Amino acid sequence: MAINTTRWSIALLVLLSILPSVFGLYFYLEGSEQKCFTEELPKETVVTGHYTAEEWNEEKQKFVLNKDHGIEVVVDELPAGNRVYSQKLNPEGQFKFTSAESGEHSICIYTSSSGWFDSSKTRVTLDMSIRDILEDDDTSPEETVNELVRRVRELNHKVGDIRRDQAYLRDHEREFRDKSEATNGHTVTWTFVQLVVLAVTCAWQMRHLRVFFEARKMI
Repeated sequence: MAINTTRWSIALLVLLSILPSVFGLYFYLEGSEQKCFTEELPKETVVTGHYTAEEWNEEKQKFVLNKDHGIEVVVDELPAGNRVYSQKLNPEGQFKFTSAESGEHSICIYTSSSGWFDSSKTRVTLDMSIRDILEDDDTSPEETVNELVRRVRELNHKVGDIRRDQAYLRDHEREFRDKSEATNGHTVTWTFVQLVVLAVTCAWQMRHLRVFFEARKMI
């Protein structure tokens, strides 16, 4: 029984890992206040946000859609600050952007108010889905094939760069090894020459001392 439970748990984790990431949230905006949150995105990831921005109506005492009360969505790469997406939107709809680089992205939402002292209160409901560009439903088969071809070409270029780097490293290593062997050979030769010179010097000194002592009749 425990083994079957473990198998089902593993299968569930695998299934969740292959599904696109989807999450929802809601928040309130006071006047021209903005809400920002960060999301870690891989390169070439499509983020789609379905939203509803409802304004508080005092007469009806509830949040309602106001066609003149839209929102603005701004997406920047962090920490570089490169602008990825910026658009004024209707009070209800969706926005979509594609990450150009991997890393954290700042997603900021605020009301597109026309006044500096706007005191309106807005409730924003947001559902976001995050998926790979090849899993995007709006991508045609031709675009998918073109994207696959582009990625294969990029991989081929990267493989070629890696091979060139490896060939350069091998040549550099071979050159370094040849220089090391030549240096070691010179060192051994010079050491042998020094030993020969030292032996000849010692023999000459011994012979000179022997001749000196014989001349002094000390031997």
